[in-house]
Amino acid sequence: MGAEGAGVSIFSEAWDWLGQPNRWSWTDPAGIPYRTVEHLSFSALSLVVAAALTVPPALWLAHSRRGAFLSSTVVNLGRAIPSFGLIILFWFLASRWELNTDFWPLLVALVALALPPLFTNTYAGVVSVDADAVDAARGTGYTEAQIMFRIELPLALPVILAGARVAFLQLVATVAIGAIVNDGGGLGRYIVDGFAQGRAGYGEILAGGVAVIVLALLCEGLFALVIRWAVPRGLALRNARQPQVL
Repeated sequence: MGAEGAGVSIFSEAWDWLGQPNRWSWTDPAGIPYRTVEHLSFSALSLVVAAALTVPPALWLAHSRRGAFLSSTVVNLGRAIPSFGLIILFWFLASRWELNTDFWPLLVALVALALPPLFTNTYAGVVSVDADAVDAARGTGYTEAQIMFRIELPLALPVILAGARVAFLQLVATVAIGAIVNDGGGLGRYIVDGFAQGRAGYGEILAGGVAVIVLALLCEGLFALVIRWAVPRGLALRNARQPQVL
């Protein structure tokens, strides 16, 4: 079979795979809706946990103008450490400690992956807040906590959300890799299972890869809408002219 024929065959196999009876089930692990919910659940939970661990200390450090070196170190480490290596490391540790290897290794690795953009963008956003606005609030009797949560955090929100957007897209892409080491992995399960079948699984690999891409694009669009809704237009335009650390 020529290259053209092989390509047509793969697309046909992917279409046949998508047409299987259980492929659109919300309750069957073979179903795309089931795996999509699993994919998004892991991504969203990891983002929430990472934000809870990162935003408060980053906010306080930026408010007190401390931790500039820590901020740059965190972002550099985040770019240097491969996500797949983290997943393998935490899977090995969970196995040694007899923990649930279907959940904890992937969750901890995803949280670690989301920390750098959340930390650095929170820090950068707060540091970039107009000093005159902070001085005015302090002069009217605001406490330091009130300044952080009523002045600096709202003004830094566009930059923080930009970091959350980058982190979430990284998480959506990385969840698929998790299927290599556990039974989860969301839509990435199809890619791994397809490779395990050899030539017979090419259609499943193609369909799974397209599903991950479509999900990432939808999440990008949804996050853009959330940012547009959550951030006032004037504040968004103001922050668009300022450099952001991602």
